[in-house]
Amino acid sequence: MKLNEQSLALDRDRYLIVGLSIVLSVLVAVSLMTGEVSLTLQQLWQALMAGDSSINGLVVVELRLPRTLLALIVGAGLAACGAALQGLLRNPLASPELLGVSSCSALGAVLVLYFGLANLHWMMMPAAGVLGGLIAVVAVLLLSGVASGSLILAGVAINALAGSLLALALYLAPNPFALNEMVLWLMGSLANRSLSDVFFVLPFMTLGFVLLFSCGRLLDAMTLGEETANSLGVAVHRQRLMLIIGVAMIVGAGVSVSGNIAFIGLVVPHLMRPLVAYQPSRLLPVSALSGAALLLAADIASRSIGSQPLQVGVVTTLMGAPFFLYLVVRQRGQAQW
Repeated sequence: MKLNEQSLALDRDRYLIVGLSIVLSVLVAVSLMTGEVSLTLQQLWQALMAGDSSINGLVVVELRLPRTLLALIVGAGLAACGAALQGLLRNPLASPELLGVSSCSALGAVLVLYFGLANLHWMMMPAAGVLGGLIAVVAVLLLSGVASGSLILAGVAINALAGSLLALALYLAPNPFALNEMVLWLMGSLANRSLSDVFFVLPFMTLGFVLLFSCGRLLDAMTLGEETANSLGVAVHRQRLMLIIGVAMIVGAGVSVSGNIAFIGLVVPHLMRPLVAYQPSRLLPVSALSGAALLLAADIASRSIGSQPLQVGVVTTLMGAPFFLYLVVRQRGQAQW
């Protein structure tokens, strides 16, 4: 009976992943065709075949392809981190912003803009973002000692400190141009990115995903409580540390090239959890695919709504804030899992 249930669960996951992959493929094609100059499917194919030897090929390969790839990578990373943190902390309202990694990564990138270092080399912004994320996780670990309760408190404190420093940097902006640049970057955007940005974040993202997906047994065991997980032979302390470092690598790298993009890590796991029978390890890959699809759809919308392109972070916030309020109302008076 148990083997039959496991087999049915695997079949459901397989169908779900295939369905999400089809949706992602369609969104990738739409993303590559959408822009100031819209392309048909045939023109897109010809542009991809021609590479950068034609105008359409240049637009697709140099402008739209990096943007599309980053939407896929960052969206998948944020959603997988949200699913992992909600499972680890057994808190359905946990998100990648909880540990302060997003804010510290944003602070690192904003400081580069503030001091005008972004013009020295294109790697200055992403490198500062990743460094900020790593500093955040080290500070949280030193403050909390990797205990679940202290982890949240330390994350909130680091998040508040980074937020106040960000506000101070904006207040002391050397000129209106720098202020405008910092504010727009903080809103979150995937515009004007290159393949170099993709290649820069890829190693951090890959390592982060490996660490996250290797902690599936920990997440399943944590649904029974930390003591039970220890009694089942799970190395809770070591795997929790691996998971937090994985989150820091993914979120730090993502924020360093896209700015702050909120709510993907909160909304997606909630939408997908019932479809995988509330099992955290099965939620990780499904959330990653769904997060990639959601951020890509939001990026397409940001280019299509209105006469001027919107920042993608504004679109995700407009989608996520009402959903967050719905969750708060629904959770009121209910026991958290």
